[in-house]
Amino acid sequence: MNPTPKIHPTDPDRRRFLKAAGLLTAASVAWPRLRAAGDSVTLPFDNGLRDLVAYPGKRPLIRHTTRPPQLETPFAVFNEGVVTPNDAFFVRYHLADIPTRIDPATYRLNVKGAVSTPLALSLADLKALGDPVEIVAVNQCSGNSRGFSTPRVLGGQLGHGAMGNAKWTGLPLKRVLEKAGVAASAKQVTFDGLDKPVVPATPDYVKALDVDQALDGEVMLAWGMNGEDLPMLNGYPLRLVVPGYYGTYWVKHVSEITVIDSVFTGFWMAPAYRLPDNATHSVAPGETPKKTAPIARFTIRSFITSVTDGAKLPAGRATVVRGIAFDSGQGLSEVQFSADGGRTWGGTQLGRDLGRYSFREWTTAFTPPRAGAFELMARAFNRNGETQPLESLWNPSGYLRNVVEKVHVTAV
Repeated sequence: MNPTPKIHPTDPDRRRFLKAAGLLTAASVAWPRLRAAGDSVTLPFDNGLRDLVAYPGKRPLIRHTTRPPQLETPFAVFNEGVVTPNDAFFVRYHLADIPTRIDPATYRLNVKGAVSTPLALSLADLKALGDPVEIVAVNQCSGNSRGFSTPRVLGGQLGHGAMGNAKWTGLPLKRVLEKAGVAASAKQVTFDGLDKPVVPATPDYVKALDVDQALDGEVMLAWGMNGEDLPMLNGYPLRLVVPGYYGTYWVKHVSEITVIDSVFTGFWMAPAYRLPDNATHSVAPGETPKKTAPIARFTIRSFITSVTDGAKLPAGRATVVRGIAFDSGQGLSEVQFSADGGRTWGGTQLGRDLGRYSFREWTTAFTPPRAGAFELMARAFNRNGETQPLESLWNPSGYLRNVVEKVHVTAV
C-alpha cells in the first residue's frame, strides 16, 4: 500500500470522509442525503426500520448509529459464501473520534509495561518478525441479535448481521511479546487503539487478556483481511484477532500494548461487557444478576441463510436449504434440520472445513409433502456435545443470543 499522509481534522479530505460517513455534526456541515428513497430495511422486531448507507470502502450496510458508526451486514450476504467480503463486513465502534487516515510510514505499535525491552514497532518491523500466518475466523459482536430480546434491553437493537467471517493475515501476538520480554510477574496484557473519546469523561476503549492467552500463539495482530489491507473501518493498519472470542476483544487500530502485573479493571472490562456468572449466562427477564463475569468465548450458533421468513416454496418438490454454523473453536460435529417446528430432526451435509474458527456451510434438501405452513429450524452441535437452546435465554444486556432460530415458510 502506498503511504498516505496524515491530515488534520479541518483538512478537506478528512471533512469529505466525515461528511460521507455522517460523522460531522449538523452545526459544522449539512447532513448529506446518502440514500435514494426506499434504500432502507425493516428488521423483524419493533422499531426495526433502518437506513442502508454506503460508507467509504463499504457497500450499503444497515446503519444503526452515526457517532460512532455502527453498521450491520445485511443478512443476505451470508448466503453468498462462508467468507464475508471486506466491503460487507460489519462495523462496530464504541468511541466517536475514529481515525479516517493513517500514515503507514509513521505508524508505530508501542509495547510497554512489565517488559524487559519497551518497543516502538513500525509495520515493517512487525512484518520482519517472521513469516506471516493466516487464520479464517469469525468476528461477532457480543450484542449480535440483541433486537430479538424479549423483553427488550438497552443497547443497539441489532439483527443477525453483526458478525462476519474472514481470512486474517498477520503474526502471532506471542512474537511481539517475546521480543519485548514479558516479566515473570505479569498477569494481563492490555490493548488500546487510535479511536478516542470525544470528551474526557468517556473512558478510553481498552481491553485486556490474561497473559497466558496473550502468549497462546493463536491471538494475532492482523494487518490483512481476505488478501487485502484491513479496511479503515475494520481497524487499519493493525487489529487484534482473538479467535473464538467475541468482538469486544478484537481491538481496532492497535497502537499500544501494555503488560501489567495486576488484573485490569478499566470500564470496558468492568462494569461493561459482563454476563451473569452462571452456567447459562442468563437470568429471569427483568432480574439483576447477583454476580457477573467478563464475556469470553462464543456460544454455538447456526442460521438458515437460503430461505427467508415468509418465503413460498413449491409443494412436492425439493428445495435446497442452506445455512452456516460456528462455535468457539471446539469444532462442529453436525447440524440438524427440522421442518416441523422441532418435533422431528434430520441430518444435513456439512461443507468444506476452513478451520475450527470459521463459518461452516451446511445443506439439506426439503420437500414439502403438502401445501401449507412449515416452521424450519437448524441447530448445531460441536465435538464437546454443546448445542443451542430451543428457548431463548435472557440477560440484561442482550448478549450471547444463540437460540435455535425459526424461519416460517408456506408451500404452494
